[in-house]
Amino acid sequence: MSRRDPDRRRALLDAADRAILAEGPEVSMAAIAAEAGVTKPILYRHFGDKSGLYQALADRHVRTVIAQLRPQFAGPGTDLRVRARAAIGVYLDLISANLDLYRFLFHRAGAEDTRIRSHMTSLVRGLGEELGGVLAAERVVPDPVRAQVLGHAFVGMVQTTGDWWLEHPEVDRSQVVEGLVDVIAAAVAPGRRGG
Repeated sequence: MSRRDPDRRRALLDAADRAILAEGPEVSMAAIAAEAGVTKPILYRHFGDKSGLYQALADRHVRTVIAQLRPQFAGPGTDLRVRARAAIGVYLDLISANLDLYRFLFHRAGAEDTRIRSHMTSLVRGLGEELGGVLAAERVVPDPVRAQVLGHAFVGMVQTTGDWWLEHPEVDRSQVVEGLVDVIAAAVAPGRRGG
């Protein structure tokens, strides 16, 4: 079995997803291997090691989230509040629908492995750069440096607030979304510093 066999890797990642769903974010590598019908050494052969498996899962799922967020904030001509509300709503819906997977990737994997923490940070940073680029290109924030600062700030704020919200299910989703939208709108409002 080759490490490069994309169909086999996809099947192993599907098994990892099922194991995380069944057992939660503390799932063991043995449970993932068992779900895949292989031994841990065979699982690792396809991904190099535990970090490789974590990275493959992060790439699969974080890139999917980014792909679903991108059209929400990249729709030129649409009101900023409408776009922010849509993007935040999509993000909160995705993480709450995939709670164990989210916690596995952002908490467990990152806590266990500095390489995966760096990789996840890089993926999130890329989204911040992209959002900053959109803000600058559309002249929502004319200063490109300020646009980058705000792009990263918005992504970090939404991620951290989403993480908090998952721990506080009593807080209404719309209250979280509107609070974040208010902060974003205030930060880019005309007449603000750096305008």
